[in-house]
Amino acid sequence: MTPAPFDPSEVFTPAAPEFVADPYPAYGRLRAAGRAHYNAPTDQWLIPHHADVSALLRDRRLGRTYLHRFTHEEFGRPAPPPEHEPFHVLNDNGMLDLEPPAHTRIRRLVAQAFTPRTVERLRAYVEQVADSLVRDLVAEGGGDLVARVAEPLPVAVIAQMLGIPESDRPLLRPWSAAICGMYELKPSEATAARAVAASLEFSAYLRELIAARRDKPGDDLISGLIAATDDGQGRSGRSLGEQEMISTCVLLLNAGHEATVNATVNGWYALLRHPDQLAALRADPARLVPTAVEELLRHDTPLQLFERWVLDDIEIDGTVIPRGSELALLFGSANHDPAVFTRPGELDVARRDNPHVSFGAGIHYCVGAPLARIELGASMRALLREVPALRLAAEPRRAPGFVIRGFGELRVEV
Repeated sequence: MTPAPFDPSEVFTPAAPEFVADPYPAYGRLRAAGRAHYNAPTDQWLIPHHADVSALLRDRRLGRTYLHRFTHEEFGRPAPPPEHEPFHVLNDNGMLDLEPPAHTRIRRLVAQAFTPRTVERLRAYVEQVADSLVRDLVAEGGGDLVARVAEPLPVAVIAQMLGIPESDRPLLRPWSAAICGMYELKPSEATAARAVAASLEFSAYLRELIAARRDKPGDDLISGLIAATDDGQGRSGRSLGEQEMISTCVLLLNAGHEATVNATVNGWYALLRHPDQLAALRADPARLVPTAVEELLRHDTPLQLFERWVLDDIEIDGTVIPRGSELALLFGSANHDPAVFTRPGELDVARRDNPHVSFGAGIHYCVGAPLARIELGASMRALLREVPALRLAAEPRRAPGFVIRGFGELRVEV
């Protein structure tokens, strides 16, 4: 009897709570069934293997956008609804959703302001904020690790970099959360409406802040972005336009804290469920914190899926995927691929060979990865040092999204 063809939609069910709770067994079935699977409900090709994900992140036949080469009609895709335009103006002018030459120019300009020296200068501030947040958590006898430590640390750091006044910082996380809702698969109209409203409000706020920095520059990233110019050859020339600058600032905030927030809480939930690994980490933090940070990014990946458009036909394992298709590169699956990781389902804070793809690869590799590592290490060291008896106070509430994987709440006792 001929076996029934594999239907990925029976395995890949991102709207199902049980899948969101633990997608990793489903990824194993996808990997076992092949290298590329067309999933009709999401109209995407699912790519589950590490080797393919890593290679396709670098493949110039794919793009985060197609509008640098095709119109929507030419590409066979509908244009976004007009009422969503404020979100797309904001999102589509950020370097994550651009391709060369626009991406190359903007990333080079951002790199002038977002230098390793700039990031390293923040280390003392990051550690100070992390220590203060953890001490407050201890003083209160525990609480929600998301709201008390994981969220405020990266928001404070990015706000400090951008030069956003402390009184305005509570605005940032709600704006970011509303905008990031659009990165889930098939967002609802209510989600889109919240994203549009946040896009308008955040853009208006940044427009005023940028104007103030033009009049009175400071020692902050916005002032640095205003000053950065480039003619494509590294010489003084064209600078960022106002919309490019607004989109860049929003991207730095969103990407600069969403992954860190979720890596923090996913990581601590994993550690609390693996007391042997937590004990090993407590016993030798100087040696193990750097490898633990990488392992926690791999073990429960904060960004589960990264989408790319097929600009020119590609072939994967004998299957031609035509131009106009969308690929879903499954980062969470790639990070659990036994072809690359020994015992991938196990948490090993001492894991050395760890080529996870949590920060992407190729031209869209996360520009904020060094800062994220500093933040994750700082909060981990503070919690290890100040809260030796940290434990779960209740079963956590996982956030409903699939693409951005985290917890809505993680209550702990000290």
